[in-house]
Amino acid sequence: MKKTSIYLLATCLISLSSIEAKSQTKLGNILKKVTAASKPATTNKANSVTGTTGTPSTSEIGFGIKEALELGIGRGADLLSAKDGFMGNAAVKILFPPEAEKVEKTLRSVGLGSLADNVVLSLNRAAEDAAKEAKPIFVSAIKQMTIADATNILLGQQDAATNYFKRVTTAQLMEKFEPVITNSLSKVGAAKYWGDATKQYNKLPMVKPVTTDLSSYVAQKAIDGMFIQVAQEELKIRDNLGARSTPLLQKVFGYADQKK
Repeated sequence: MKKTSIYLLATCLISLSSIEAKSQTKLGNILKKVTAASKPATTNKANSVTGTTGTPSTSEIGFGIKEALELGIGRGADLLSAKDGFMGNAAVKILFPPEAEKVEKTLRSVGLGSLADNVVLSLNRAAEDAAKEAKPIFVSAIKQMTIADATNILLGQQDAATNYFKRVTTAQLMEKFEPVITNSLSKVGAAKYWGDATKQYNKLPMVKPVTTDLSSYVAQKAIDGMFIQVAQEELKIRDNLGARSTPLLQKVFGYADQKK
């Protein structure tokens, strides 16, 4: 009888151990599922980029276009603000204002070519100096872009982003950028060289005095130069897979490639 009781007790203990082990296994599986479900998905500033393929959400498109423009502005500003960024780049080099081309031609014809050279050099140095301050102005304008605008840009022409940016921000940029240019013109001596050049020209007999607003002219040309550089950067991202430096850009512009 005593042996039987011991046997029954052992059997019960084994059964309880087996039940406990199964319960712990089930509990462990449940905990794993809960833990996995509670882990945050891999995200970036678009808030849902989990891969570089597939259809991007509207927010991803918005963030992607803005990121592309910010990269273009950053690279463009860095290139143009370097020494000879404007002066050494024929696509953006600033020359005499069209209405003052006769001033340059006349100065050179009377042996004042060095004065004309100083004007051109100083105008470009002013633009290069001002380009350092351009980046935050452009970036602020980019952030105002709507998601709907970004979607139209993504699926638009090769320079759609640059053209949109140019159309809706030029007036604002001009207003903010012109004081920067005015300061730069004074800093590099452009205002003085320009004053000397126009003064010499206006002294000549039978010429119409030139009164160009130099700050407005250089500011507009500097902004045009920035847009040219941004357009080049936009084209790189659209056409060059290697220029799509983030998963977001790869996904958004990869989607645009499929829609071509």
